[in-house]
Formats: sequence, C-alpha cells, structure tokens
Amino acid sequence: MTPGHQGLTPRVAALLLVPPLMWAGNALMGRLLAGTLPPLALNALRWSVALVLLLPLGAAVLSTPARRREILARWRPLALLGGLGVGAYNALQYLALQTSSPINVTLIAASVPLWMMGIGVLLYREHPRPAQWLGAGLSALGVLTVLLRGDLSALRQLQLVPGDLWMLLAALSWALYSWQLARPPAALSGNQRPAWDWAGFLLLQMFFGLLWAGGAAGLEAALGVTPTAAIPPIGGWALAAALLFLGVGPSLLAYRCWGMGVAAVGPAVAGFFANLTPLFAALLSAVWLGEPPHLYHGAAFACIVGGIWLSSRR
Repeated sequence: MTPGHQGLTPRVAALLLVPPLMWAGNALMGRLLAGTLPPLALNALRWSVALVLLLPLGAAVLSTPARRREILARWRPLALLGGLGVGAYNALQYLALQTSSPINVTLIAASVPLWMMGIGVLLYREHPRPAQWLGAGLSALGVLTVLLRGDLSALRQLQLVPGDLWMLLAALSWALYSWQLARPPAALSGNQRPAWDWAGFLLLQMFFGLLWAGGAAGLEAALGVTPTAAIPPIGGWALAAALLFLGVGPSLLAYRCWGMGVAAVGPAVAGFFANLTPLFAALLSAVWLGEPPHLYHGAAFACIVGGIWLSSRR
C-alpha cells in the first residue's frame, strides 16, 4: 500500500466492488451492440451521454473566465487523463469485443494488477510486497489460460485473435490512467490543483477524452468501418436504454467509485478488485448471451481468486 493511503476498510471495499460489476455489464453491452454500432462510434456515443448527464453537476468548473483559464493552463495533463481513461481504454475494449467474448475480454483485463505494479516500479519507484507480486503472477497465469483456451500444448503455436491483443493494450492504458490519478503531475496536485470537485474533474476528463474519442470515431467512419454482421442489430427503446446504461453505470458510477478507491488505497491494491470483473461477466454472459463458461474459464477464475487472496495477506 502506498504511504499516505488509508487501509482497505469495508466502505472502500464496497466502493471498489462497484466498478467491476459495472465493467462486466459494459462488456456484455458492448458485445450486444457490436452488431448495431462500430466500436469507436459506440465509445463516442457512450461518453457523449455521460457528459450530458454530468453537466448539471460539474458545470461550475466552466462557469467563470478565471476557471476556464485554470483549465487551459492544465490542458496537457487533462488531455492525457482523458485520452487514457476515456479515449483509449474504452475504445480498445469495444474493439476487443468485436472478435472476443465478454468473458475472455474481462479475464484478459485481469492482467491490470501486473501492469499496475510494473508501472509503479519503473516510473514511481514503488515496490510492492512479495505477496502482491505472487498475486499478480497468478493473475497473469489466469490470463495465459484464457489465451491458450485451456490447452497448454497450444503455447508453441499461440495465435491471438485481434480482440485479445486489443484488450491487453486496454489493460495497459487503464493502469497508466490509474497511476495518473494516484500520482498526478504538479499542476493537478497539492496547492496547485484548482478547487475542482469530483464532478468537475470528471467532466473535464470526459471533455478532453471525447476530443480523442470523437476524432477516432470520425476516422472510423471515413474508413467505412461497419458493425459486426454476425451479431443481430438492436434499435428503438432497447438501444436507447443500452446507451443510457453505458452513460450512467460504467461511466459515471464506476469512474467515481474507482477514483475514490484509488485515492484511498492506491492503484496497486485497487487493481486487484478489477479481477472480479470476469466473475460478474461470466454470470451475465450465461444469462443474456448463452455463453456459459468452459472448464478453462474455471481454472482462470481459480488463479484470479488465488491472486486476490495472496495480495490481500498482510
């Protein structure tokens, strides 16, 4: 645990349980909508909905010329946060769901703790406890189990589907985003940080993230990318309800809870809660997509649970 952070209290644990539940729903919804919207367009629409919903709470951050000057003076770190957390991570996940299942995508996301700790050592000189490294190793073993589809002999001829590679990149993006929250640059920390509340700060991340997401969606449209033909499209009220869920649950609620959890216990400890996402995704997929888990998913789950247990030991 990073010096200066509080312990893992029941309240913090409850906060950190919300994001994996929302992310599991996000993976399921991203798969259901793969036949309706191209992935980058879906990402831009999702965050547009979230921005509109959050605007009444966070609009004060834009209310005066002085506040707008504060934002302009800090556009670089804000653009980085928005690009990593809103633009890159979610777009890469929706790209992954074009060719991979929600269970596989969320299991590969279990590599986040390994990325978290590696970045902590390389960039922030924070060295985790040995138990945390062992827990991360077990998580990585679970990821490898998914990539090999439970067949160790396939290691010699491992061929990743595009979705697996996109999700690995997404996990790296999320780890970098979390460290930027926990160790922000000087302009966003201490006495130099403006008096932004959580809604205003998240609104600014969404605004800058949407610049990235909108540009990516425009490029996608120019290239003529279409939805996945193998998945039936949905429309009408069902599509509106899906976009509303994406704008509220995985966007506003999950990001708020994740930010509070990371601030309380640090990104290395918080990262292990992301490993609960596959458990929720497996249950949701079995109910809604008719994609029950396989035996190798069970082995991967065992590795993930073992990693959480090891990392939480004192």
